[in-house]
Amino acid sequence: MKNYTTLISVPELLALQASHDPLMIFDCSFDLSKPEAGYAAYLESHITGAVYANLDTDLSAKGDPTSMSGGRHPLPSREKFAAWLSSIGFESGMQAVVYDSNNTMTAGRLWWMLKWLGHERVAVLDGGFKTYHASQGALAKGLEAKRPASQFQLGLPKVALVDAALVAPLIGSVQTAIVDARATPRYKGEVEPLDPVAGHIPSALNRPFTQNFDADGRFKTQAQLRAEFDQLLAGRNATQTVHHCGSGVSAIPNILAMAVAGFGLTTLYAGSWSDWCSDASRPVAQG
Repeated sequence: MKNYTTLISVPELLALQASHDPLMIFDCSFDLSKPEAGYAAYLESHITGAVYANLDTDLSAKGDPTSMSGGRHPLPSREKFAAWLSSIGFESGMQAVVYDSNNTMTAGRLWWMLKWLGHERVAVLDGGFKTYHASQGALAKGLEAKRPASQFQLGLPKVALVDAALVAPLIGSVQTAIVDARATPRYKGEVEPLDPVAGHIPSALNRPFTQNFDADGRFKTQAQLRAEFDQLLAGRNATQTVHHCGSGVSAIPNILAMAVAGFGLTTLYAGSWSDWCSDASRPVAQG
């Protein structure tokens, strides 16, 4: 029984589907500008057996006072997320495979959250739904049959989470990089379509999450990713890197890419820019 913990290729998933290894596939497709579009696309066509995970309702805790981060997509508590996993029949020993139709942006969120709950066997489908569809793998429409509830067991977190109070002292650090995964125009403060303040955390480096992929939508090679992050970090301690984006979602492909590159699992500031800019006393940079 092989454990997939970062990426899984389409051929590897097809082989896994044909085996008797306990498996749950998650479709995390989501459109920030049209929140219902991802679920509608799932109902129209998804990998056979896949469960839909909604960014807004399953992978976030908007308006919940017990949430574990700020920002537009606050994390639910570990206990609440574990309860959701139990309700859909996900078990602690299962292999999880997560995918989406939008450059691993939302699938990465579920990958990270399962690591946060202490689950090791979770991997992102390299190339996502588009690559699987092109392989002529089995597809289905509508809802999947509901699985019996389980008792998912929480473990020790395998990833690190920080808040704004821990990020603030890192501004200007020559040892630890703050990496912003948003598109460069948003990072520079030239545009801001989602949050009330434009700009970025002072001294943060910009690596748009889309830079992790080849033209076919799959992650670049380990060697390419390592070289690119080495250049970006410019001698800083890679293992101390703190990642963020707008709301803690699109930063995850950078975390995954660094893991693929061999740097291990680096840290997430889940509240991200939407949390940072909510406090007018925090500094903002532009350009």
